[in-house]
Amino acid sequence: MNAKTVLPAVAMTAVSMVLTLAVVMMWLGAAVPWPVALVVGLGIDGGWLATLAYERRLAAQGDHSRTVTAVGWSFGLIATGVLVAHALTAEHSGAWLAVAWLPVAAKALWLVHGLWERTALTPVALDAIRGIQQEARDEAAVARARLRAEAATEETRLTAVTQAGARVARVQARTADTLAGAWSTLERARAGEDTGRALTSVTHRVTPGVTARWELPVWGPTDPVPALETAPALTDAEMDALVEQIRTSRVPALSYREMASRFRAAGHSASEVRLRAAWKRVVA
Repeated sequence: MNAKTVLPAVAMTAVSMVLTLAVVMMWLGAAVPWPVALVVGLGIDGGWLATLAYERRLAAQGDHSRTVTAVGWSFGLIATGVLVAHALTAEHSGAWLAVAWLPVAAKALWLVHGLWERTALTPVALDAIRGIQQEARDEAAVARARLRAEAATEETRLTAVTQAGARVARVQARTADTLAGAWSTLERARAGEDTGRALTSVTHRVTPGVTARWELPVWGPTDPVPALETAPALTDAEMDALVEQIRTSRVPALSYREMASRFRAAGHSASEVRLRAAWKRVVA
């Protein structure tokens, strides 16, 4: 995996060093002896290569030196400056300016390679990460499938309940219509003049002196329910005394809700309006 970043950096470094040496030889060779130009070119490339090698050694040890990095970038900028100066004085300046950025580009590639190495993971860690991601995707897919299945089941249940309710409503409507028709028929028969005379004649023969009255049937129990005796209404003074007695029966005094519950549990009856008015008069 390191080859993806180290090979471009090595290639760019080699091209920029050859180009720098060639430019120095052509540019300074006309003004100084060629051995001097060769020494200058090799010095620039050698200094850059030495700082780069030292940076790589520190990176392998997990260390970093800002001073070495600054020196390396200085040699790169010097090489770029030489290329730019040569391009400005050469005949085909555009072509030389197009390749003047190669030293800086080589340093940038080595920077990218260093970042790659600091963030690189082992195959075991990558496999673990892929396994975690796959597990998360599987759980999300299972959760989505479960939700869709539950939604479909709920929709089916609601449809069945709705249809059953509609059938029950239709049956109840038909039954009510049938009962209403039967009740109407009985009412017409009861109110008919001829029916009344016929029933009177039949009843008169069975029980002389009795005129029968035909009542409609009653659906349900017919046992009379005795009327409940209503207790006499309490006066305001009596109600105030009862409210005060119940409220102060405990320490601390009861709240209105507790007092009202105890008031009605004792068998007293009063409207909510009167009871609340008595509470306000007692508490005031």
